[in-house]
Amino acid sequence: MFVLTTASINGVGAGYRAAAGVFLGDLIWMALAATGAASVLYANPLLFIGLKYAGAAYLAWIGLGLLKLAWYHWQTPQSSVPISIETLAPRDKRRHPMRSALMISLLNPKAIFFFISFFIQFVDPYYAYPALTFFLLGIVVQICSMIYLSCLIFGGARLASKMRAHPKLNALASGAVGGLFVAFSVKLADATLK
Repeated sequence: MFVLTTASINGVGAGYRAAAGVFLGDLIWMALAATGAASVLYANPLLFIGLKYAGAAYLAWIGLGLLKLAWYHWQTPQSSVPISIETLAPRDKRRHPMRSALMISLLNPKAIFFFISFFIQFVDPYYAYPALTFFLLGIVVQICSMIYLSCLIFGGARLASKMRAHPKLNALASGAVGGLFVAFSVKLADATLK
């Protein structure tokens, strides 16, 4: 969702920079799963809960930035200055799309569970070259991710180019996505409490 939003607000290049953050985050989780380091999260549930809260807080921060962006576009729909999440944030808080996507990827509990629970099940520990299996499986995951994210990037950029003619609708869409990010953060934090 972050990659789609980034591509729709800031263009295809920014969308691919955000996708690079997802690829890097997945690569880090793959390496941790391959080395067994990710199993530390199983042994220490408080660490995992801390990661979930950090992820919830980060999603809320991004959602609030999108809501701020939507509010700005609603108030000044004819503004000729291109506005993005980064330009609305204070100068020292600006984020590069890759760093933001990397943080989302590293703090995403679904990605953590996927790589430490599901991903490793496809590796036979008795095979002579388990590292090769991890490597090939990682390539397959990254290729699938690249295809999926490319569809989102080009779809988001195309949709955004059509919506720029309707600034109020654009503001509503940005606000809806921001609201979804905030809702996801609340759901993630609430799931941690249960």
